[in-house]
Amino acid sequence: MKRGKGRNRKGWLANAALCAAALTVIGALVVLPLGVILAEAFSGGWRLWAASVAEPEARGAILLTLAVTALAVPLNTVFGVAAAWALAKFRFRGRSLLLTLVDLPFAVSPVIAGLIFVLVFGRSGWFGGWLAERGLKVIFGTPGIVLATLFVTFPFVARELIPLMSEQGSEEEQAALSLGASGWKTFFKVTLPNIKWGLLYGIILCNARAMGEFGAVSVVSGHIRGETLTLPLHVEVLYNEYNFTAAFACASLLAGLAVVTIILKTVVELKGARDAA
Repeated sequence: MKRGKGRNRKGWLANAALCAAALTVIGALVVLPLGVILAEAFSGGWRLWAASVAEPEARGAILLTLAVTALAVPLNTVFGVAAAWALAKFRFRGRSLLLTLVDLPFAVSPVIAGLIFVLVFGRSGWFGGWLAERGLKVIFGTPGIVLATLFVTFPFVARELIPLMSEQGSEEEQAALSLGASGWKTFFKVTLPNIKWGLLYGIILCNARAMGEFGAVSVVSGHIRGETLTLPLHVEVLYNEYNFTAAFACASLLAGLAVVTIILKTVVELKGARDAA
């Protein structure tokens, strides 16, 4: 009995030490920076915070960020579901290549991705002359920001759905098709209900990354104030100009987005686990 009690006590102490270490790391890397951002953002009071956020350039950055996200997330949702469907439900030549392309944005630095878009669509790039002749502007414009955001956020929906759809198999879809259901009806009545929580989880992560993307967008935007500055880039400009209060005020919006993302992610995980049980 004594040996059992000793082992239980040692196990409890080990668990407590691991929990304390984890909480310390989380506090130092997550909670403390978040607290500093909020403290600095509201150091001048609510009125100064509101004035910093409502300033015309800040409003323009917020609207551009929302517009880019509103384009990138739905497109990546469609692309992600289609890619996951193909990779999880079928075996075909080139499947490994498609899977590699889905993972490519995880392996390539966002800055390098931005440079690639500049080399392809820039004024001296492969298609730059052709675009300039037709008065089309991709790099240093909103289209370039959308393309860069699409690239870096592409894997999130697909990567959430591929293992889920692979585990579920295709038996239910085959049964629906054998009973006379059309392809679209099978998708909406059978496939979509089975993947709804994984899909929502991927959309939440994709949305958070789209709003917070910095590296690739920084390269293709040109940092044109009032035109191509997203909210993260606007924060950088304010900070470099030593306008710290305004910078932290705008950064607090991104911090709030992170908190909301974590809450939504937790809710989706709990609902998904409850449905699975």
